[in-house]
Amino acid sequence: MKIRQIDALWAHVHWLGVLADCGSYTAAAARLGVSKSAMSLRIGELEAAAGVPLVRRTTRSVRLTEAGQSLVDSTRGAFAQIERSFAGVRDLADAPRGLLRVTVATAFGRQYIAPLVADFLRCHPELRIELDLSERLSSLVQDGFDLAIRHVAMVPETHVAWTLCETRSLLVASPDYLRRRGMPTHPEALAAHDCLTYLRAEGTPSWHFEPEGGGPAVSVGIRGSFSANNSEVLREAVLGALGIALIPDFSARAELATGRLVRVLPDWRAVTIYGDRLCAIRPYSAHVPKAVQVFVAYLRERLGTPA
Repeated sequence: MKIRQIDALWAHVHWLGVLADCGSYTAAAARLGVSKSAMSLRIGELEAAAGVPLVRRTTRSVRLTEAGQSLVDSTRGAFAQIERSFAGVRDLADAPRGLLRVTVATAFGRQYIAPLVADFLRCHPELRIELDLSERLSSLVQDGFDLAIRHVAMVPETHVAWTLCETRSLLVASPDYLRRRGMPTHPEALAAHDCLTYLRAEGTPSWHFEPEGGGPAVSVGIRGSFSANNSEVLREAVLGALGIALIPDFSARAELATGRLVRVLPDWRAVTIYGDRLCAIRPYSAHVPKAVQVFVAYLRERLGTPA
């Protein structure tokens, strides 16, 4: 193959690597900002030049052949270095610029992240932000996100995390519900109450508690008429006197201050299903883009954790 022809295919090889990460032509095209047909055409040209199939297509997914995976594996490091080098050059500019894609849990994103975006973008007019509000735990590499903001207890070894703020889960109920059903005085009493749960794939739900002053933990099986995968929705159900719920403190703070919600079992700490801190997370890399750096520093300052 002529050198000129090889030179013309470097972008094609990069696109093959993106396809390998994303697992579908649609997702890869979206990540690259091109059409699906352009994506398919480039891969076809690369296969024609290589003389062997590089992609195995099925009705549900796309997988690389052995030859395709070998090509991606052998060039991934070089493309990663090019990306780091270009990011470093771009960051020499006085102001961060470009697109920052962030995924965040819906409730926290609506209540705390979205209200901060306008001020941030006014300070950094050459930046653009795409904010994805979702309960789905995305693969940052596969879905093309620069940053995820999530409750975490542990961070994968392949990722780094900056703590934005500490958080805890609170057991809450409405005054109307407590007047009707009574205030529980011990976690085991929750078995006789209507408990509204965060929607999980597991079987019978249970809550776990530790005494604030120390002592043995208590686990209790619970049941109720409603569950949801969003803490704002659970809060509204509690305000409607449907039962008792365990929700993050940030979703209950305003209602507790006005008395519309009441703490239940305040002497017990929930071993939280949400995680005890909110973090900004990204895959580990030697170079952190300036856009990510300034956004994380801004969030830590505004949410109360010094940088």
